[in-house]
Amino acid sequence: MSHDLHLLRRVPLFAGLSDADLSGIAERMTPRKLTVGETLFVRGEPGSALYVIVRGTVRVLLPSAKPGMKPVVLEQLDAGEFVGEMALIDSAPRMASVDSPGGAELLELTRDNFLLQLDGSPRIGIAMLAIMSKRLRIAAELLGTTASRDINKEADAQLTWAQKLADRVAEWNGSWSFLILLFAGTAIWATVNAIPGLQFDPYPYQFFNFFLAFLVAVQGPLLMMSQNRQTKKERLHADADFEVNLKNETGIHRILFEIAELRDELESLRSDRRNSVSHAENAEDAEKSDS
Repeated sequence: MSHDLHLLRRVPLFAGLSDADLSGIAERMTPRKLTVGETLFVRGEPGSALYVIVRGTVRVLLPSAKPGMKPVVLEQLDAGEFVGEMALIDSAPRMASVDSPGGAELLELTRDNFLLQLDGSPRIGIAMLAIMSKRLRIAAELLGTTASRDINKEADAQLTWAQKLADRVAEWNGSWSFLILLFAGTAIWATVNAIPGLQFDPYPYQFFNFFLAFLVAVQGPLLMMSQNRQTKKERLHADADFEVNLKNETGIHRILFEIAELRDELESLRSDRRNSVSHAENAEDAEKSDS
């Protein structure tokens, strides 16, 4: 029981509940094990329970519309997370499928047990509504807004003056103008110090070497700052690409499902029409034979 309570405290859905409420929920939960590759539930079947992951990993996915196509993985959930919370409110069909590629141990809370616990602990219902509202806002933001955006513009708008300076230095160091200026400055320095009356840093040019060492020491951190920022920008690009791809794949699978349902309806209409025509022909044949 203590292990279950410790796990339930990590679940955002039950994080704000008292020990008494958690104990009541833990008593109404039953353990459930999934073998490697086993499916917990599939899209379209009636929902009846919430599942809390104790060990292992489960995947939330949209099944493929055609055999041979890979499903779209919407989310991967680990220990301490939960799935299927919508089933506690109603028994509507599941909106996605859930499986476990490597096996998992779960705690199952059925809708009937949840409603029994809710009668004595109304705060559970408030916590449930808060989590569901958050997830609905995320889903609405994903589906109702444009996933593609200008990452470079967003990242540049958040730069400070020091970060902009580092980027300018990195950009200048990688240009021909910097190399030409360095070569020209070295040649002028050596030429001036080769004239006896103008020497101020004779060979081996100690001041010039000090200046070059200082320049390298300053450039190194500035270049690393710019490189780290470029790495973060690439991660933002990767996240944006993932959102775009996920939205596109979800839309494509939705279209494929609707096309498959439309084909089934058309085939059903054709079958009904053939049956009606066949029935009418049989009726005509029967009337002719009677006459």
